[in-house]
Amino acid sequence: MAVEILFSLLIGIGLSATSGFRIFVPFLVLSIVSLTGHVKLAPGFDWIGTYPALIAFAVATILEILAYFFPYVDNLLSAAGVPAAVIAGTVLSAAVFFEMGPLATWAVAIIAGGGSALASKTASTAAHTGSTTTTGGTANPVLSAIESLISTFLAVLSVLVPILAVLLIALAIYGAVRFYRRVKGRRSKLKAG
Repeated sequence: MAVEILFSLLIGIGLSATSGFRIFVPFLVLSIVSLTGHVKLAPGFDWIGTYPALIAFAVATILEILAYFFPYVDNLLSAAGVPAAVIAGTVLSAAVFFEMGPLATWAVAIIAGGGSALASKTASTAAHTGSTTTTGGTANPVLSAIESLISTFLAVLSVLVPILAVLLIALAIYGAVRFYRRVKGRRSKLKAG
């Protein structure tokens, strides 16, 4: 039982962190894997594993990915998406947590799921801001494509090998924050000099 709880916790954190890069990708992946029977959803979240939800998540994923290919629109989406990512991360975590009571489920979902979504969304926003600052937005479509691929890969990995996914997500967040700090440092030096 403790192993199942840990496993569901890692899946939840992985999917939640992925929602910070693309909000709908982890919902689409979770819908697919629940429909195929690879992941059991917590009571009350069965709707995620339905065909209407699958279709809705697929359409939303495509629209979200396409919107990120437009410079400055991607920055707007990144900034406006912070609360949405936190909510999505919380819901994704709660959807896969079971064998815990409702209070423990929601407390962990808010802290771990919402927190990991916030961390990855902050890193994503920092990366887009740094890219816009250094390239005038011309590199943003490439960054968006990379983030979309990473989001998809990490969402799938979160279900298949959750511990590895969580480690890779932590590295991605660290890399994005480090990139942003470097860009910010260069900007400060240019202003001073």
